[in-house]
Order: sequence, then C-alpha cells, then structure tokens
Amino acid sequence: MSDKKYGPLIVEGKLSDSERMKRDSDYLRGTIKDDLKNGLTGGFEGDNFLLIRFHGMYQQDDRDIRAERTEQQLEPRHAMMLRCRLPGGIITPAQWLKIDKFASENTLYGSIRITNRQTFQFHGILKGDLKPAHQMLHEAGLDSLATANDVNRNVLCTSNPVQSELHSEAYQWAKKISEHLLPRTRAYAEIWLNKEKVAVTDEEPILGKTYLPRKFKTSVVIPPVNDVDLHANDMNFVAIEQNGKLIGFNVLVGGGLAMTHGDTATFPRLASEFGFIFLKDTLAVAQAIVTTQRDWGNRTDRKNAKTKYTLERVGIDVFKQETQRRSGVTFSPVRPYTFTLRGDQPGWLKGIDGHWHLTLFIENGRLIDLPGKPLKTGVAEIAKIHRGDFRLTANQNLIIAGVPQAKKENIELIARAHGLISDSVTPLRENSMACVSFPTCPLAMAEAERFLPDFITCVENIMLSHGVGGEPIVLRVTGCPNGCARAMLSEVGLVGKAPDRYNLHLGGNRTGTRIPRMYRENISSAVILSILDELIGRWSTERNSQEGFGDYLIRADIIKPVLNSAVDFYEAKVV
Repeated sequence: MSDKKYGPLIVEGKLSDSERMKRDSDYLRGTIKDDLKNGLTGGFEGDNFLLIRFHGMYQQDDRDIRAERTEQQLEPRHAMMLRCRLPGGIITPAQWLKIDKFASENTLYGSIRITNRQTFQFHGILKGDLKPAHQMLHEAGLDSLATANDVNRNVLCTSNPVQSELHSEAYQWAKKISEHLLPRTRAYAEIWLNKEKVAVTDEEPILGKTYLPRKFKTSVVIPPVNDVDLHANDMNFVAIEQNGKLIGFNVLVGGGLAMTHGDTATFPRLASEFGFIFLKDTLAVAQAIVTTQRDWGNRTDRKNAKTKYTLERVGIDVFKQETQRRSGVTFSPVRPYTFTLRGDQPGWLKGIDGHWHLTLFIENGRLIDLPGKPLKTGVAEIAKIHRGDFRLTANQNLIIAGVPQAKKENIELIARAHGLISDSVTPLRENSMACVSFPTCPLAMAEAERFLPDFITCVENIMLSHGVGGEPIVLRVTGCPNGCARAMLSEVGLVGKAPDRYNLHLGGNRTGTRIPRMYRENISSAVILSILDELIGRWSTERNSQEGFGDYLIRADIIKPVLNSAVDFYEAKVV
C-alpha cells in the first residue's frame, strides 16, 4: 500500500535482525536470567546484549584499557550503564540520597551523571550488582524500564520553576504520557525484582509484540522556554495556557538529530506541526502517533527507522490523517506560541508561589567528588536538609526547587562550599553540552565530555580577545553522529569522526529552531579554533544589536541556512 505522491506506507523487504531478536525474546525476557548466573564473563551474550537495553541498560567497557586487556588475553572490562526512568526529571531528596549511596558503593567510577534526557545514569555497574541496582531503584519508587531501545523513552518536560502551577500541570501530563506508553510485559519485574511469572498471555496493545521500529522520544514543553530542544524529539506537546491554566497542546511530530557519516539518506530533521488538541485528547493522540509509527516505520533498515523518515516517506498530511483516524481526534489550527529562551538560568529564581529555586550548572552533568570540588557530596548535603524537590534539566543541570526563604542562605552556603556555584562561569560554558563519548561509549569516534571543558576555555579566550566574553553561544560536541549532545540544534556543533577530528557545523540559533550546516569536514580542534577566532572576530564588529552568533553567520552570508534538511542538508552552501 502506498500514497501516490509519496512512498509506501509500509516498507517491504527483509527485516533487520533486531526484529528477529524482539520477536524471539518472549516479550523482552530472552535468557537474561540465565546470563546473570554466568560467572565466566562480565558481560551478556547473544541477544541479551541488546535485550538488556529495553530494561534501561547498555553494556560497555573501558576503551582506555581495552588494548591492554587484549594483550593480557583478558576480555574487556565489561560494566553496565543504567539509566533511570524519571518523567519530567523530578526526584525527591530522599530518593537522591539512595542513588548517591549506591553510586559511591556499587559503581566503578563513583559518579552520578545527569543526562540531557532529563534523568540520571550510573556508569560502571558490574554484572553482579545489577539486581541490587534495580531493587534499590524499586525501593525508592523508581525504575529503569523503557529508557533505551525501541520504546518510548524518558518523557521530557520543561523545568521552568517560575510558572509553578503551569509546570505542575505539564509535569503531570509528562508522567501520564510516560506511563500510558510503557511496555506491559512483566519481564522487568520477573528478572530484576524476583517477581513470580504470572500464568497469563503477555500482550503489548500499544507497542506490539516486536515493539517500535526504533527508539522514540517525547517532550512536553512550556513556551517561551525551549529547554527540552523539542525538535530533537519524535513527538512533542507544546503547552498552551489560558489565564494561567493549561488548556491543551500544539502537537509536533518527527524531530530527530541522528545521522550516519557518509550516508546522505540520513539527516537531522525539525519536528512538523500537526495542530492543536485539548487536554482530554492527549493520551489518545499520543497513542495514535506511536501506533502509526509502530505500523509504518521502516523495519528493514534501522538507519531509516525513526519517525522523521516515516514522515518524509509517507508525507506529513498522510501521517497526520492516520493519527486523526486512529485517535478519533481532529487537530485544530496551531495556537500561537513563541520561544525566546532555551538553556537554563543558573542562580536563584523566585516562583509565582513565593518559593525560591536554585539552578546549579553541572558541567557535562557529571557529579563526582574531585580534589577541592566535591560536587557529589555537596548535592547529598543539600538533599539532607532540603524539603522541596530536585529537578534534573534537559541541559544536564540540577534545580533545587521549592526552597523557602528561611533555607535559602544555608543551601547557597553548602553549594558554594562544595564548588556547585561559581561566579566565574561564562554564558558560553553554561550553554555548552557534550555526550559521554570516551572511554565508555562503544560508538565514540572522538572525545566529547573529556574534551569540552578545555576547548570551552580556548573559545572563552577567543571571545574575550574580541570583547564579547559575556555573550552566549550555544556550542555542543558529540563524539559520533548519533546526536546525543544535540549538536544539530546548536550555533556551533562539533561532530566526531576520529581522534581529534570533527565535522564543524555552524548556523543554528539560540532558540533551537534551526539546524546548522556543515562548514568544514574532518578537521582538527586547532583548525576549528582558528576558524572560530576569525568568525567571532567578525561577529563582534559586524553584528546587529543583540544578534546571536548563528543568526549573524546566516545574515552575513557566511553560511546558508538549512531550509529542508531532507533536501538541502548535504548541499555545499558555504560562502
């Protein structure tokens, strides 16, 4: 079946092996239980290597010591990364203290990493500590179900602490969407929580027996703050308020940033507007979008399996009409909305409820105790006295939310004493982001997290030399083209190709609504700094009032904007 103007609704052909793996997994059980008992290896074998991702884990090894262990005829030092499901990023101080204790006692690195999926993850959990990890989360009222692989992942929600009533409503919808789209299989409870297998037939009414064709990401965003980078997500609900109350959402579908080097059939894409819906229709529309992608997504080629490619193949109107048919909801015209901000605002903000909210800038989201800078301990000390909640942001930062006036001074003293507040952090650094990359990510081609702090220092010096040291530029580095650091929504994006070799993308904007174009391919960090020195110098003298760096590059005709990434993303449009 196909649409005359576009391509087939269903892609025929040999299914990818991942489809076989899901079909044969017995609803995500596989033989994970047996693998846990295998003490001959620290990793998971066969299909279980991928199946554990549905349970929120990735198998990794330390690539810094991989060659050394090979010489010693040892297998790689396998350990797991475990990611928590945390819709909207809200966690209580009591829950935080539990995860802090586990990170200190049961991980190789002793750190907690705040991710740009608005949750936290542990790195370096040995196989024998996996069950205790899941059981600790369960006892704390948390889980890691559906935070990886071909399901709807952790649902993002704008962290804006000022509009407390609107945020509370939006956050509740983020939770409802997350819970409505969760896998129904009891495999997670049986394997990790030692629950008895129930003698019933498993069913997945929304996700299906073979789940989704590819990962699926969802956000709830409250204008004018695009802090969740909505255009990086498959499905987005833009909050529309009336007299301070949430009345519905504009729905946008088909965003995504991943691509593959050398494959022009892959590209980043901005989400498309479908229309406005009232609150009562939210879950029905969410389910219809997910099931349409479930049925129409490409299961023959995982590189073209995301929702963005389905929309490009069948057409936006056809996908929208199918969503309306399945949900029984007709989209109304999009309600007006605008974005003026994207990142977080470090420091204190007072909400309309009279409570204070402290946003802490956490570079690369990594909370670990370093000499003279015990960040992880500092957050734990705050958790011991704080009675509000913590909010993890989609920019890898941490908000201490709901602080009464009487506690404000004490919490700030703790934060400063532990290096969690620094008055010298520049807007450039605050708006930077990197993925984990080396040494633990198996896909890494170039450094990112370990590279970014010193690289930012170099760019800061360039900006100071041109008199724009106090200006923001959104700069992001990702170690491979999979898009984890959302470099394809930055003003300056570095995409790793090899050790100290990156593709340099320029021309995005501050609000995250334009994709940057490749300016130079496969160049060293030294060459990138030289290019930025020249361009930032021109920006400093030629820009219009309040004109962002990316906007200047477009206006000055230094680089052409990406108008339709499916058509012109790979065209050379550099002056």
